[in-house]
Order: sequence, then C-alpha cells, then structure tokens
Amino acid sequence: MKKILIVDDERKIVQIIQAYLEREGFQAITAYDGKTAVETAHKQHPDLIVLDLMLPEISGWDVCRAIRKESEVPIIMLTARDEVTDKIVGLEMGADDYVTKPFDPKELISRVRAVLRRTETKASTKEIIRIADLSIDIAKRQVRRNDQSIELTPNEFELLRVMAENPGQVFSRMQLLDKVQGDAYEGYERTIDSHIKNLRRKLEIDPEKPRYIATVYGVGYKMEEN
Repeated sequence: MKKILIVDDERKIVQIIQAYLEREGFQAITAYDGKTAVETAHKQHPDLIVLDLMLPEISGWDVCRAIRKESEVPIIMLTARDEVTDKIVGLEMGADDYVTKPFDPKELISRVRAVLRRTETKASTKEIIRIADLSIDIAKRQVRRNDQSIELTPNEFELLRVMAENPGQVFSRMQLLDKVQGDAYEGYERTIDSHIKNLRRKLEIDPEKPRYIATVYGVGYKMEEN
C-alpha cells in the first residue's frame, strides 16, 4: 500500500484529501505545519507528498528544499494562487507537479497516480544509455557523468530518459509534458522549461553552453546524438 503524506494547515482540506486517498486504497498520513512535515517525511518515508505552499512556521518552499536534501520522494505542490511564478519556483526546487486551489479531489488523485506511475522502476528494463560521457541506467534510474553520480527528480529523469532514448529527435514542450505527466495540460507546457533548466544545471559542465540537451528555437528540445 502506497503511503501519502498530506501537508496543509487547513484541516478540512486535509480531511477531504485523506478520505479520497483512502477510498482509492492509499495509506494517508498528515501534517499541519512545515516543521512537522519535514520530521514526518524523515521518519515515515512516504511514497509521495502532497504539499501546500502556504504553511505556518516553515513555508512549503522551505519544506521542499529541506526534503530534497535527503530524498527524491515525489512532491505535488498545492498553491492557492494560479500564478506561474509560484509554480516555476516550486518546480525549480524539485516539485514534480502542482495543483491550484480550489481543486477537484478526483483530479488530485489522478495526479497522484500519474506521478507514482512515473517514479516506479520498470523491472524488465535493463538498458543503459550512453551519450558522450553520460551513462543513464534506466532500470536503476541512475545517471552518472564519468564517475560522478547525478541526482535527478523523477520528472527530470523521465525527461532525460525520453530524449536519450530518441537522440536527435525534436520534441515540442507539449509532447514532453504528455510523455512525462501522462496528460498534457494546455498552458502548462512552459513548466518543461524549468525542468530542462534544472537538468542542464545538474548535467552540464557549463549550463550556458549545453552539450547534451539542445534548444530547437520555436519548437522545443532534443538530445544531441554525440
């Protein structure tokens, strides 16, 4: 049974999410402030975290930052405002998806399932992809540059995998969003830019002069063939 940590200071919202998750067969654990959220994530090791941005004591952004120092657990952020800046900042800090309040609980459950699907290792996959000095182990979900291990979030790994499996192929933002999230939400495709920015920061020696992921202006991105 997958364990989901719900973090929100609005108890009514927590109760609603908890009820829907448990109805769908998940185990739900809760926290109502940022400090408790970090402690609970450390002790309980949830499979996914639903995290509100506006929290007492420690903000959702700071909670995400603290958790990312020790874990790559998938995080879905809840934001009360439909502002691109909030979402971009959240994604750059390592969140895997976001839902804007007020939201349909059924949509949130759908997002939870989609993110969990993306993070599950495909046991039958044994392929290791090598591009220049990058080594991408699909089964183990590990990336190395020469002898250096590179930690990626689930979304970042999926983006890298999709492009690495199709070197030279140009993907639009909507195509990448659809492959990574399962459902391409129109207007959200610019979030791919944030993931690409993070990938370049982690993979490239000089992110300003990328060697691996090329921008195809007016279209999207591609993985270089060499």
